[in-house]
Amino acid sequence: MKLYIIAGEASGDLHGSNLMKAFKSKRSDLDFRFWGGDKMSEIAGEPVKHIRDLAFMGFVEVLANIRTITKNIKMCKQDILNYKPDALILIDYPGFNLRIAEFAKAHNIKVLYYISPQVWAWKEGRVKKIRRVVDKMYCILPFEKDFYAKHEYEVEFVGHPLVDAINAFKEEAPTKVVFYDKYKLEDKPILALLPGSRVQEIKVKLPIMLEASKSFGDYQIIICGAPNRDEKFYASFVGGTSTKVVTNDTYSVLNFATLAMVTSGTATLETALFKVPQVVCYKGSAISYAIAKRLVKVNYISLVNLIMDQELVKELIQADLTSQNIVQELSKLKEGEERDRLISKYESLIVKLGGGGASDQAAAKMLELIN
Repeated sequence: MKLYIIAGEASGDLHGSNLMKAFKSKRSDLDFRFWGGDKMSEIAGEPVKHIRDLAFMGFVEVLANIRTITKNIKMCKQDILNYKPDALILIDYPGFNLRIAEFAKAHNIKVLYYISPQVWAWKEGRVKKIRRVVDKMYCILPFEKDFYAKHEYEVEFVGHPLVDAINAFKEEAPTKVVFYDKYKLEDKPILALLPGSRVQEIKVKLPIMLEASKSFGDYQIIICGAPNRDEKFYASFVGGTSTKVVTNDTYSVLNFATLAMVTSGTATLETALFKVPQVVCYKGSAISYAIAKRLVKVNYISLVNLIMDQELVKELIQADLTSQNIVQELSKLKEGEERDRLISKYESLIVKLGGGGASDQAAAKMLELIN
């Protein structure tokens, strides 16, 4: 059986790799061809395209790279025809993947979508296209099933794969002593900085985070470097300070972190699943933010708050994202009732996400449909 899988971002690479593992545990005759990152490469070799060449953020950035995106779409279509898969499996990344879904459907290729585009937030009109070109949608957020039901489209809720990914990591995680020794850390609690993976968002948010971290002198400050950025990139931000950069090992950092500053996105949920109190940070270009504010229909930007439908974690957005505000909000979580309350709410979040088994469920249901 031949499966063509497309993931365009770091989170999709993680979930794609776990889905591949689940597939391989169920069938030995599978052949993968894929677009993804290092984690998927560990399962199935070199990707057709690496995620480092695919991730473009915001309206302005997409327009600036439209020729590259168009070229990638054309290349992908031809590659699918050459490969002749039994099914096309798409992971989030809607701007690209929905175009490919339409093409595949027109060529009678079965289209399965794992991790729904955030059509409940904006571009709700995409639901019509999804119903037309996607044979089955497998959702990982509990409220998405009801959302699609309102549009008369039946989807599968399989639970969130991050629950399994993080539980699996914890089982094999290094001890605290080994971790501190490996990165030559000071004997202090850890304040983790997660500034994102894209160059433009790191350049905007990391300086603000670093300025705020100066007020936490009793902590070891660690920047969680993205897998597609080397340490030299971060050196210009860190200078001669004691701040450490740990690249491609975010889970180890979060496993021992006491506090965190986190860029909005999947990282907010990962931080919550490690039960680390956090402040969520977002700041984009003025034009992109102005457009998004008019289009986006949700009350929160972090997955934690969206899933729980309340402001569990503090969100500092655009003009509110200042070093002073970060210090004020994060200081409340160092100890005491606020910290305990948040960690307790994280437990409720885990239950709401299905408790585990998402990748296995998704793989089983997909194979059943393909067969």
